[in-house]
Amino acid sequence: MIRDDSYTFIFNPAADKGRAAGKAGMLRRSLESFGQASLEVTRFAGHAGELARNAALTSSTLIACGGDGTLNEVINAVVGAPVRVGIFPAGSANDFLKTLRPSKRSLEEILRRLAGSGSRLIDLGHVDFGQGNSRYFVNSIGIGLTGRIAREVKAVPWFRGELSYAYALISVLLGYAPVKMHIEIETPGGTVELQEPVFAFSVSNGAVEGGKFRIAPSADPGDGLLDVCILKAIPKWRFPGYVLKYIRGTQIDDPKVLYCKASSIRVFMPESDAMHMDGEVFERVGGSLKIAAVPRVVEMLCDP
Repeated sequence: MIRDDSYTFIFNPAADKGRAAGKAGMLRRSLESFGQASLEVTRFAGHAGELARNAALTSSTLIACGGDGTLNEVINAVVGAPVRVGIFPAGSANDFLKTLRPSKRSLEEILRRLAGSGSRLIDLGHVDFGQGNSRYFVNSIGIGLTGRIAREVKAVPWFRGELSYAYALISVLLGYAPVKMHIEIETPGGTVELQEPVFAFSVSNGAVEGGKFRIAPSADPGDGLLDVCILKAIPKWRFPGYVLKYIRGTQIDDPKVLYCKASSIRVFMPESDAMHMDGEVFERVGGSLKIAAVPRVVEMLCDP
Protein backbone atom coordinates (compact mmCIF):
# COMPACT_ATOMS: atom_id res chain seq x y z
CA MET A 1 0.00 0.00 0.00
CA ILE A 2 1.31 3.44 -0.93
CA ARG A 3 1.29 6.15 1.75
CA ASP A 4 0.96 9.79 0.68
CA ASP A 5 3.91 10.83 2.87
CA SER A 6 6.31 7.98 2.13
CA TYR A 7 9.71 8.71 0.56
CA THR A 8 12.41 6.52 -0.92
CA PHE A 9 15.82 8.07 -1.55
CA ILE A 10 17.70 6.25 -4.31
CA PHE A 11 21.34 7.11 -3.82
CA ASN A 12 24.09 6.50 -6.36
CA PRO A 13 27.45 6.76 -4.55
CA ALA A 14 29.29 6.33 -7.88
CA ALA A 15 27.90 9.63 -9.22
CA ASP A 16 30.37 12.47 -9.81
CA LYS A 17 33.07 9.84 -10.42
CA GLY A 18 32.59 8.41 -6.94
CA ARG A 19 32.64 11.71 -5.07
CA ALA A 20 28.91 11.45 -4.32
CA ALA A 21 29.68 8.79 -1.70
CA GLY A 22 30.70 11.56 0.70
CA LYS A 23 27.09 12.80 0.83
CA ALA A 24 25.72 9.56 2.29
CA GLY A 25 25.92 10.81 5.89
CA MET A 26 23.99 13.98 5.08
CA LEU A 27 21.24 11.96 3.45
CA ARG A 28 20.93 9.50 6.33
CA ARG A 29 20.72 12.33 8.88
CA SER A 30 17.94 13.99 6.90
CA LEU A 31 15.59 10.99 6.76
CA GLU A 32 13.88 11.80 10.07
CA SER A 33 12.59 15.04 8.52
CA PHE A 34 10.55 13.07 5.98
CA GLY A 35 8.36 10.92 8.21
CA GLN A 36 8.27 7.50 6.61
CA ALA A 37 11.47 7.43 4.59
CA SER A 38 14.15 4.98 3.52
CA LEU A 39 17.51 5.16 1.78
CA GLU A 40 18.37 2.66 -0.96
CA VAL A 41 21.94 2.59 -2.28
CA THR A 42 22.80 1.48 -5.82
CA ARG A 43 25.49 -1.16 -6.25
CA PHE A 44 25.86 -1.47 -10.04
CA ALA A 45 24.89 0.17 -13.33
CA GLY A 46 21.14 -0.07 -13.85
CA HIS A 47 20.44 -0.73 -10.17
CA ALA A 48 18.75 2.66 -9.69
CA GLY A 49 16.01 1.61 -12.09
CA GLU A 50 15.49 -1.69 -10.31
CA LEU A 51 15.28 0.04 -6.93
CA ALA A 52 12.87 2.64 -8.33
CA ARG A 53 10.50 0.03 -9.74
CA ASN A 54 10.35 -1.74 -6.38
CA ALA A 55 10.00 1.49 -4.39
CA ALA A 56 7.13 2.71 -6.60
CA LEU A 57 5.02 -0.14 -5.18
CA THR A 58 5.08 1.31 -1.65
CA SER A 59 6.35 4.93 -1.76
CA SER A 60 4.55 8.01 -3.02
CA THR A 61 7.78 9.94 -3.70
CA LEU A 62 11.14 8.83 -5.06
CA ILE A 63 14.19 11.07 -4.69
CA ALA A 64 16.93 10.49 -7.26
CA CYS A 65 20.21 11.17 -5.45
CA GLY A 66 22.97 11.38 -8.05
CA GLY A 67 23.43 13.08 -11.39
CA ASP A 68 21.32 13.32 -14.52
CA GLY A 69 22.13 9.69 -15.34
CA THR A 70 20.66 8.52 -12.02
CA LEU A 71 17.55 10.64 -12.62
CA ASN A 72 17.26 9.12 -16.10
CA GLU A 73 17.29 5.58 -14.68
CA VAL A 74 14.67 6.40 -12.07
CA ILE A 75 12.38 8.16 -14.55
CA ASN A 76 12.60 5.35 -17.10
CA ALA A 77 11.64 2.86 -14.40
CA VAL A 78 8.53 4.68 -13.16
CA VAL A 79 6.96 6.41 -16.19
CA GLY A 80 3.22 5.86 -15.81
CA ALA A 81 3.41 4.92 -12.13
CA PRO A 82 1.47 7.02 -9.56
CA VAL A 83 4.57 8.49 -7.93
CA ARG A 84 6.31 11.83 -7.68
CA VAL A 85 10.01 12.19 -8.42
CA GLY A 86 12.41 14.61 -6.74
CA ILE A 87 16.08 15.43 -7.20
CA PHE A 88 18.93 15.62 -4.72
CA PRO A 89 21.91 16.78 -6.81
CA ALA A 90 25.00 14.64 -6.24
CA GLY A 91 26.34 14.42 -9.80
CA SER A 92 28.97 16.36 -11.70
CA ALA A 93 26.62 18.66 -13.63
CA ASN A 94 23.00 18.12 -12.46
CA ASP A 95 21.85 19.89 -15.60
CA PHE A 96 18.10 19.30 -15.43
CA LEU A 97 17.85 20.83 -11.97
CA LYS A 98 19.16 24.11 -13.43
CA THR A 99 15.95 24.33 -15.48
CA LEU A 100 13.58 22.93 -12.88
CA ARG A 101 14.98 25.06 -10.04
CA PRO A 102 17.15 27.87 -11.46
CA SER A 103 18.11 29.51 -8.15
CA LYS A 104 21.21 28.11 -6.42
CA ARG A 105 20.78 26.56 -2.99
CA SER A 106 22.99 24.61 -0.63
CA LEU A 107 22.52 20.85 -0.46
CA GLU A 108 21.21 21.19 3.10
CA GLU A 109 18.57 23.70 1.99
CA ILE A 110 17.55 21.51 -0.95
CA LEU A 111 16.97 18.62 1.45
CA ARG A 112 14.96 20.79 3.84
CA ARG A 113 12.72 22.04 1.06
CA LEU A 114 12.08 18.64 -0.52
CA ALA A 115 9.77 17.54 2.28
CA GLY A 116 7.37 20.44 1.70
CA SER A 117 7.72 20.76 -2.06
CA GLY A 118 4.86 21.17 -4.44
CA SER A 119 4.95 19.41 -7.79
CA ARG A 120 4.36 19.94 -11.48
CA LEU A 121 3.87 17.67 -14.45
CA ILE A 122 6.80 17.70 -16.85
CA ASP A 123 7.42 16.48 -20.37
CA LEU A 124 9.93 13.84 -21.39
CA GLY A 125 11.70 13.11 -24.63
CA HIS A 126 11.46 9.64 -26.14
CA VAL A 127 13.99 8.04 -28.49
CA ASP A 128 12.95 5.09 -30.64
CA PHE A 129 16.08 3.30 -31.86
CA GLY A 130 14.06 0.76 -33.87
CA GLN A 131 13.74 -3.00 -33.42
CA GLY A 132 11.77 -2.50 -30.22
CA ASN A 133 14.48 -0.49 -28.45
CA SER A 134 13.49 2.86 -26.95
CA ARG A 135 14.21 5.06 -23.96
CA TYR A 136 13.04 8.29 -22.36
CA PHE A 137 15.28 11.24 -21.63
CA VAL A 138 14.72 13.99 -19.09
CA ASN A 139 17.16 16.74 -20.02
CA SER A 140 18.79 16.27 -23.43
CA ILE A 141 20.38 14.07 -26.04
CA GLY A 142 23.27 14.87 -28.35
CA ILE A 143 24.72 12.99 -31.30
CA GLY A 144 28.24 13.40 -32.65
CA LEU A 145 30.13 16.20 -30.94
CA THR A 146 28.35 16.21 -27.57
CA GLY A 147 28.07 12.41 -27.58
CA ARG A 148 31.82 12.14 -27.96
CA ILE A 149 32.37 14.81 -25.31
CA ALA A 150 30.24 12.85 -22.84
CA ARG A 151 32.28 9.74 -23.63
CA GLU A 152 35.53 11.59 -22.98
CA VAL A 153 34.21 13.01 -19.69
CA LYS A 154 33.52 9.46 -18.48
CA ALA A 155 36.99 8.34 -19.53
CA VAL A 156 38.93 11.04 -17.65
CA PRO A 157 38.85 10.45 -13.87
CA TRP A 158 41.27 13.18 -12.86
CA PHE A 159 39.00 16.13 -13.74
CA ARG A 160 35.58 16.87 -12.30
CA GLY A 161 32.63 19.17 -12.95
CA GLU A 162 32.91 21.89 -15.56
CA LEU A 163 36.67 21.39 -15.89
CA SER A 164 36.12 17.85 -17.14
CA TYR A 165 33.75 19.13 -19.85
CA ALA A 166 36.25 21.78 -20.96
CA TYR A 167 39.04 19.19 -21.21
CA ALA A 168 36.77 16.78 -23.09
CA LEU A 169 35.69 19.49 -25.55
CA ILE A 170 39.29 20.29 -26.47
CA SER A 171 40.22 16.61 -26.78
CA VAL A 172 37.28 15.76 -29.04
CA LEU A 173 37.57 18.85 -31.20
CA LEU A 174 41.13 18.02 -32.30
CA GLY A 175 40.04 15.09 -34.44
CA TYR A 176 36.44 16.00 -35.15
CA ALA A 177 34.59 16.31 -38.46
CA PRO A 178 30.89 17.15 -39.08
CA VAL A 179 28.50 14.17 -39.07
CA LYS A 180 26.37 13.30 -42.11
CA MET A 181 22.67 13.45 -41.22
CA HIS A 182 19.26 13.63 -42.84
CA ILE A 183 16.91 15.35 -40.38
CA GLU A 184 13.14 15.97 -40.53
CA ILE A 185 11.70 18.17 -37.80
CA GLU A 186 7.98 18.50 -37.08
CA THR A 187 7.45 22.00 -35.69
CA PRO A 188 4.21 23.83 -34.77
CA GLY A 189 4.58 25.69 -38.09
CA GLY A 190 5.29 22.70 -40.33
CA THR A 191 8.12 20.37 -41.37
CA VAL A 192 11.74 21.50 -41.53
CA GLU A 193 14.16 19.28 -43.44
CA LEU A 194 17.94 19.31 -43.35
CA GLN A 195 20.23 17.02 -45.33
CA GLU A 196 23.85 18.01 -44.86
CA PRO A 197 26.77 17.42 -42.50
CA VAL A 198 26.08 18.69 -38.98
CA PHE A 199 28.70 19.92 -36.53
CA ALA A 200 26.58 19.64 -33.38
CA PHE A 201 23.11 18.11 -32.95
CA SER A 202 21.13 18.43 -29.71
CA VAL A 203 17.52 17.89 -28.70
CA SER A 204 16.59 19.26 -25.29
CA ASN A 205 13.85 19.24 -22.70
CA GLY A 206 15.94 21.33 -20.31
CA ALA A 207 17.95 24.47 -21.01
CA VAL A 208 21.45 23.53 -19.85
CA GLU A 209 23.94 20.86 -20.85
CA GLY A 210 27.48 20.12 -19.73
CA GLY A 211 27.20 22.18 -16.56
CA LYS A 212 27.03 25.67 -18.07
CA PHE A 213 26.22 25.50 -21.79
CA ARG A 214 22.78 26.94 -22.59
CA ILE A 215 22.13 24.62 -25.51
CA ALA A 216 18.39 25.32 -25.43
CA PRO A 217 17.83 28.69 -23.73
CA SER A 218 14.09 28.70 -24.54
CA ALA A 219 13.43 25.19 -23.25
CA ASP A 220 10.41 24.69 -21.00
CA PRO A 221 9.90 21.13 -19.73
CA GLY A 222 6.17 21.75 -19.49
CA ASP A 223 5.37 23.17 -22.93
CA GLY A 224 4.79 19.83 -24.66
CA LEU A 225 7.64 20.39 -27.11
CA LEU A 226 11.36 19.68 -27.42
CA ASP A 227 13.98 22.25 -28.39
CA VAL A 228 16.23 21.40 -31.34
CA CYS A 229 19.62 23.10 -31.67
CA ILE A 230 21.72 22.24 -34.74
CA LEU A 231 25.03 23.84 -35.60
CA LYS A 232 25.56 23.29 -39.32
CA ALA A 233 28.95 22.31 -40.71
CA ILE A 234 31.74 24.78 -39.96
CA PRO A 235 35.54 24.45 -40.01
CA LYS A 236 36.50 23.13 -36.58
CA TRP A 237 38.90 26.03 -36.01
CA ARG A 238 35.80 28.27 -35.87
CA PHE A 239 34.09 26.30 -33.10
CA PRO A 240 35.98 27.89 -30.15
CA GLY A 241 34.30 31.14 -31.20
CA TYR A 242 30.93 29.48 -30.63
CA VAL A 243 31.74 28.28 -27.12
CA LEU A 244 30.96 31.64 -25.50
CA LYS A 245 27.74 31.83 -27.52
CA TYR A 246 26.68 28.42 -26.21
CA ILE A 247 27.47 29.50 -22.66
CA ARG A 248 25.32 32.61 -23.06
CA GLY A 249 22.63 30.93 -25.18
CA THR A 250 23.12 33.43 -28.01
CA GLN A 251 24.07 30.78 -30.59
CA ILE A 252 20.37 30.51 -31.47
CA ASP A 253 20.65 33.84 -33.31
CA ASP A 254 23.62 32.73 -35.43
CA PRO A 255 22.93 32.08 -39.14
CA LYS A 256 24.76 28.74 -38.95
CA VAL A 257 22.43 27.50 -36.19
CA LEU A 258 18.97 26.01 -36.66
CA TYR A 259 16.95 26.38 -33.46
CA CYS A 260 13.28 25.52 -33.16
CA LYS A 261 10.57 23.87 -31.09
CA ALA A 262 9.50 20.43 -32.22
CA SER A 263 6.97 17.73 -31.46
CA SER A 264 9.10 15.07 -33.17
CA ILE A 265 12.35 14.65 -35.07
CA ARG A 266 13.44 11.92 -37.47
CA VAL A 267 17.14 11.38 -37.98
CA PHE A 268 18.89 9.14 -40.46
CA MET A 269 22.64 8.60 -40.12
CA PRO A 270 24.50 6.53 -42.74
CA GLU A 271 27.39 6.05 -40.29
CA SER A 272 27.14 5.35 -36.57
CA ASP A 273 28.41 7.73 -33.91
CA ALA A 274 28.29 8.28 -30.15
CA MET A 275 25.15 9.65 -28.53
CA HIS A 276 24.65 10.89 -25.00
CA MET A 277 21.31 10.75 -23.25
CA ASP A 278 21.25 12.79 -20.04
CA GLY A 279 25.03 12.43 -19.99
CA GLU A 280 25.04 8.63 -20.36
CA VAL A 281 26.84 7.39 -23.47
CA PHE A 282 25.39 5.12 -26.15
CA GLU A 283 27.96 3.86 -28.63
CA ARG A 284 27.50 3.15 -32.34
CA VAL A 285 24.13 4.84 -32.77
CA GLY A 286 23.12 5.08 -36.41
CA GLY A 287 20.53 4.30 -39.02
CA SER A 288 17.05 5.69 -38.39
CA LEU A 289 15.99 7.28 -35.09
CA LYS A 290 12.71 8.89 -34.05
CA ILE A 291 12.74 11.42 -31.23
CA ALA A 292 9.42 12.66 -29.84
CA ALA A 293 8.05 14.85 -27.05
CA VAL A 294 5.85 13.09 -24.49
CA PRO A 295 3.87 15.88 -22.80
CA ARG A 296 3.21 16.11 -19.05
CA VAL A 297 3.95 12.51 -18.21
CA VAL A 298 5.93 12.67 -14.93
CA GLU A 299 5.07 14.50 -11.70
CA MET A 300 8.17 16.12 -10.26
CA LEU A 301 8.81 17.96 -7.01
CA CYS A 302 9.32 21.62 -7.78
CA ASP A 303 9.42 24.08 -4.89
CA PRO A 304 9.05 27.82 -5.55
